[in-house]
Amino acid sequence: MKSRSIFIAITLVLFALVFSQTLWAAVVSGTIESVMADKRKVVLKLSGDKPKQVFSIPDGVTITLDGKAAKLDGLKEGQQMTVFTSNDGNVTKLTARAAKVAPDPSSTPTEPPVSKTKKTKPSTKSDESVLESNGGDSPQFRGPRRDGHSGPGKIAGSWSGPGPKPLWSTEGLGEGYASVSVANGRIYTMGLIANDEKVLALDEKSGRPLWGTSTGGEAFKDGAGNGPRCTPTVDGDRVYAMGCFGDLVCLDAKSGQRRWHKNILKGFGFRDKTTQWAICESPLVDGDKLIVTPGGNDATMVALNKTTGEVLWKSQVPGGPAPGYASAIAIDVGGVRQYVNFTARGVIGVRAEDGEFLWQNTSAANGTANCSAAVVHDNHIFYASGYGTGGACLRLESNGNTTRADEVYKTREMQNHHGGMVVVDGFLYGCNEKILTCLDMLTGKVMWQNRSVGKGSITFADGLLVLRSEDGPLALVEANSQRYVEKGRFDQPKRSNRPAWAYPVVANGRLLLRDLDSLLCFDLRR
Repeated sequence: MKSRSIFIAITLVLFALVFSQTLWAAVVSGTIESVMADKRKVVLKLSGDKPKQVFSIPDGVTITLDGKAAKLDGLKEGQQMTVFTSNDGNVTKLTARAAKVAPDPSSTPTEPPVSKTKKTKPSTKSDESVLESNGGDSPQFRGPRRDGHSGPGKIAGSWSGPGPKPLWSTEGLGEGYASVSVANGRIYTMGLIANDEKVLALDEKSGRPLWGTSTGGEAFKDGAGNGPRCTPTVDGDRVYAMGCFGDLVCLDAKSGQRRWHKNILKGFGFRDKTTQWAICESPLVDGDKLIVTPGGNDATMVALNKTTGEVLWKSQVPGGPAPGYASAIAIDVGGVRQYVNFTARGVIGVRAEDGEFLWQNTSAANGTANCSAAVVHDNHIFYASGYGTGGACLRLESNGNTTRADEVYKTREMQNHHGGMVVVDGFLYGCNEKILTCLDMLTGKVMWQNRSVGKGSITFADGLLVLRSEDGPLALVEANSQRYVEKGRFDQPKRSNRPAWAYPVVANGRLLLRDLDSLLCFDLRR
């Protein structure tokens, strides 16, 4: 009996080793120095002073060139290539990009070249001009920079009596947990009205409905709450929104007229009809690209032409993670622009230029629901989830056109379920389940904790944190890293019988609270 137990234990260990080697992959990127198709070998030149590497390519390995299936003899010297290997060094996948051809200096064009892509200044967290350029508007999920910071504008430093002054309220928005975006005098949100999933526009000053346009998607109904979860993204004269079953629409911001429609689940080989609690992602606009994360068999993340909906690139992350419930952010690290999102398996980074996979980390992911967007500070990423998991901080470092992510620490003191986090002056604020917590983001040190408000969602405005408890009450708290200082609280009127999960929005001196069928507006100005 004892020998049998030892045999079973050894077998399980061997199985675990084999499984881990097939699940985890090493990734090497560089420039192709030579291809020996007859010997099935590729020589890769790495950046800096690193020695070149020779890879043997087994038969049947997936090879792509500019996102399309290719053969080994189709790869050429000078092309950029990423090699995916198992831990034992066996190549499992090759992805390559065609080398850019330099213009012939001897040719003289008769007309100046026309740039098809408008170069835009990176929207990094440290770039205050992003906030300034949007005025007090909040044109997308979690504010102008997608980091939970509101635009410029003074608000009252405290709430007294019944709280801030109510300005207006409106009803008829239907079911759903979508928050709101604000741009150019209009408010945009989503709702399920009579089984019709709609994108809605309202007048910012009065809350008066302006238009409602159907996504064409199927109605999502669930015991945790019916209706859409996406907050529309406003970019100039267009609005982008995504329904619960992946129906992505581009609408005219003034009229609501549909410009184009694409279903990201049907278009990219999604393995199931939807995630358990529906698609919750709010689309990201970056320059001419529209970024979404279908998590399908064909593409983990995709970039679309924001004007036409045409696919610009598809990015498949090793392991093929399904989507989580978070929304992507754009960051710059050492000159490498990249898109970061929290999938069902972990946080990932892909290169903005072409979708090339850069890095991933699974330490702070749980197996149930990964919801909160990652936050960035000083080339560090922090992401977290609930269900007893907690958070992890990663240090990002770019070399050439690639980026690596090294884990700095893990912590159970930020089990952030779905209320989001904000970083102010290097300190991270968010709900560790029912405990509002302040961490030193780069070290993980707990600065303070407070239980008085309870679990909720958070936003930052004019030096203050607005915390909305999922039970309804709101608190105004100093962004003070040394201690908890509350500046007032009030109970939201007209509460529904559902959790208050829609994030609070501060825009143009007003506080906007979506609560299923209702939207309430309060005056926060001094």
